Amino acid sequence: MALGSQPRWTVRPAVGVPVDVDVGLRDYMLRIYNYMASGLALTGIVAYFFASSGLYRELAQTPLIYLVILAPFGFVLALSYGINRMSASTAQALFWLFSAVMGLSLASIFLVYTGASIARVFFITAGTFAAMSIYGYTTQRDLSGMGSFMMMGLIGIIIASLVNLFLASSALQFAISVIGVIVFVGLTAWDTQRIKQMYFEMDHSDGQMVGKTAIMGALSLYLDFINLFMMLLQLLGARRD
Repeated sequence: MALGSQPRWTVRPAVGVPVDVDVGLRDYMLRIYNYMASGLALTGIVAYFFASSGLYRELAQTPLIYLVILAPFGFVLALSYGINRMSASTAQALFWLFSAVMGLSLASIFLVYTGASIARVFFITAGTFAAMSIYGYTTQRDLSGMGSFMMMGLIGIIIASLVNLFLASSALQFAISVIGVIVFVGLTAWDTQRIKQMYFEMDHSDGQMVGKTAIMGALSLYLDFINLFMMLLQLLGARRD
């Protein structure tokens, strides 16, 4: 059922909590988590197929590999800056395409790390993500200050990663990974709280806007999960001989 078709809520005077908000919010968050989980599943399937089939090795020997690496950034920018001009169905289609292209760019992890370590790190990531997302959803503490701090940390990680492309320092990469875990753990909680707050501020009569906001929420959490996974994989992953 479309969220936009839900009845308006009323406030119970004794408690001060909207009667229908909790049900609507639960359905909305489940919708976002379903989008995110489906996107992660698509990414994993595409990554494994291209790695195991040998297609990624062939692609890595051509200039097209740079397009594969950079394409996910293009999709994120297109969704972030073009979402207001899109329909909800177009935004959803772009999200699935982004997830598939992300799988192409991540196929290399199956060639670098053992399958057992990838699976182990994935479950560690899933548990950490779930715990922090639940915290962000349930806490009464305002996490906006922490979110701003984590965004500054994210900028620092990006700059340090670019510098390390030239330095190739293992010590700097280790530091980036450790700080990255802290940053994306914090961002997971903050993004979850931010998505929850946006739900209360939305015009629920506009089904298109609700749908697009759900896609953007799923994209934020997807990126938190993927980046946390990659940082943990660099710290805990067992490389192939």
